Amino acid sequence: MNIQRVSDLPSPPVRPENSHKGTFGKVLVIAGSSGMSGAACLSGLGALRGGSGLVFLAIPESIQSIVATVNPCYLTIPLPTDQQGNLSEASKTHLFNQLHDFDAVAIGPGCGQHTWVQEMTLKLYTELKQTLIVDADGLNAIATSGKPLPKAAGPRILTPHPGEFSRLINRSTTEIAQQREELSIAFSKQHQVVLLLKGSHSLITDGTRIAVNTTGNSGLATGGSGDVLTGLITSLAGQGLEAFEAAQLAAHLHGRAGDLAAQQLSQPALIASDLPDYLPEAWLELLQSQN
Repeated sequence: MNIQRVSDLPSPPVRPENSHKGTFGKVLVIAGSSGMSGAACLSGLGALRGGSGLVFLAIPESIQSIVATVNPCYLTIPLPTDQQGNLSEASKTHLFNQLHDFDAVAIGPGCGQHTWVQEMTLKLYTELKQTLIVDADGLNAIATSGKPLPKAAGPRILTPHPGEFSRLINRSTTEIAQQREELSIAFSKQHQVVLLLKGSHSLITDGTRIAVNTTGNSGLATGGSGDVLTGLITSLAGQGLEAFEAAQLAAHLHGRAGDLAAQQLSQPALIASDLPDYLPEAWLELLQSQN
């Protein structure tokens, strides 16, 4: 297999002195549902610590008061839902009509298995020209749609863990563990996407290149860790990094934040909300190493 192995990290987004919040990207994460407000909060924090100038969270109106109070630095777009958690057609249209304003969009963290999530994920996949990051329930929506992955309108980054990847390709997690690189590369090449297969030594591939992440530890195997990663990838893509580079750099920073957190807190005690607090130190290390 003729595949380029990438070990050098990409350069982080340039931050000119003469800048403003619009310089560093405006990003959106569509996330959360009743009982899963934390996923929206964590993805928002990941995006903020990734360096975005403006971070928006599109969330069900029922959890807006919870999400908005966790951090004052991201903005929220409330989505009215019915008692079953479904969006009205007016809500879906209102949200979709705002998407052209964003530099990168993510969907999936904590969204649940509602019909609108599947509809919105597939609509974004086929129509959004900006980079789209699909995670968690967005991936489940694709896997359960009963349709092949459609042609994308722009760059796409998919971030499955092995269980989600198993549902996407209809192969067992045992097979995936035995053929991680081969299956990841084949999927990326076939569908022309960047795949970040999460786990110990996460893989990042676009079908022609592959990078193996060397940071991280078992403390990251905790609920919400992937939500922080989704926000971080979205932030870097929104600042202009290409899809492969955004996924690779985000995986490194996310894992390094986990390593730094574990040094202070231990691996067993590490929780996902610790990661945004250690991303600044991970950034400082990276920036100093590249000077």
